[in-house]
Amino acid sequence: MARKHLIALIVIAIVVVGGYFTYEYFKEKPPSFLIKLLTATKPPPPLPAGLIAPLTVPEGFTATIFSRDVPGARVMTRDQNGTLLVSLTASGKVVALPDTNGDGAADAPVTILEGLRQPHGILVDCDDTLSTEGAMTGCRLYVAETGALKSYAYDADTHTATDMKQLATFPTGGGHFTRTLLMHPDGQRLLVSVGSSCNVCIEADAKRATVQALTLATNQMTTFATGLRNTVFMATNPVTGAIWGTDNGRDVIGDDIPPDEVNIIEEGKDYGWPFCYGKNVEDTDFGGAGRCQDTTSSYIDLQAHSAALGLAFIPEEGWPEEMRHDLLIAMHGSWNRSTPTGYKVVRVDLDQNAAFRGGAITDFVTGFLAAGADEDEAIGRPVDIMAEPGGTLYVSDDRAGAIYRITLNEPPY
Repeated sequence: MARKHLIALIVIAIVVVGGYFTYEYFKEKPPSFLIKLLTATKPPPPLPAGLIAPLTVPEGFTATIFSRDVPGARVMTRDQNGTLLVSLTASGKVVALPDTNGDGAADAPVTILEGLRQPHGILVDCDDTLSTEGAMTGCRLYVAETGALKSYAYDADTHTATDMKQLATFPTGGGHFTRTLLMHPDGQRLLVSVGSSCNVCIEADAKRATVQALTLATNQMTTFATGLRNTVFMATNPVTGAIWGTDNGRDVIGDDIPPDEVNIIEEGKDYGWPFCYGKNVEDTDFGGAGRCQDTTSSYIDLQAHSAALGLAFIPEEGWPEEMRHDLLIAMHGSWNRSTPTGYKVVRVDLDQNAAFRGGAITDFVTGFLAAGADEDEAIGRPVDIMAEPGGTLYVSDDRAGAIYRITLNEPPY
């Protein structure tokens, strides 16, 4: 009998130890097949016919469908002619969405580039040279694929990109694949966000979980900021010139921790991941004890697992006075929370200097997911946002494959 008890204890010990190490492995680097299984959802219902979007917006605004022909739409930017450009990450394309008659709905998409490897960040930068006809010349289209940053000579009249130059390479494989771009306020450097390779781990490649800075004159890449698990989007504060970015917290430690974050990203700072989160809270599940004294805390904490992505500051021109300089954030939505969260655009109340003083965070665009519904029933997931003068907001949706246009009915000039 004693022998049987000993064997039973050994078996239990093996199961417990094996389970622990399995948990530790899955916690740090969940297998891609498991993530795909957990995040797989049914196709969304088709958008309704007509221009009106099935979304709820504040009183005095109207939501319409600018384009329904952009599957996997992610990052938006404008070219030198004002045409909206969009990266279609899953299909490897960058497309233009001209609105030639100005009716607030895009014409058919025009493919600028295709055959790319998960293109995400895009922007157009011009040298301010004008042709004899008054058109902007010397413009480059920058595209951040998962493994490389490339630039192209871009013609906005024909929507063509030529003269490809590879400027930098990035680590690939595993974890977060998006690479997003922001021109630094100095106009000399291009910032590139590079997400982590894992849920929570010590990175082998120093470029991971950072924001990198490419000096355009020399193509030299340096590390701008570290400890940023997955800063998918960045924006420049119009009042202070500071760089703000959203960051997605780690998984597998609870429904409500750690928070997603908005950070003010400063050169040379360490924002704590993988050892710290939020207001310099130690991640004791990953041995964070004593490691957070010299890291930079979050600026604004957001609901955990809401997957905060695109952010934009509301301009002064043409928007209600109480909204000016406030921050809009696209919450892409949870995939691993017992009760889904996110699936909306929120407005963060900032003061007249575009600073956060503990103001309210309220819903601005909802309707992507009905109350009480699960992720399969979502009609869409917001990704990027562009807030423009005149009371106009654009929102990309990679689930519905659409761009929405939200306009103030009577801009308060």
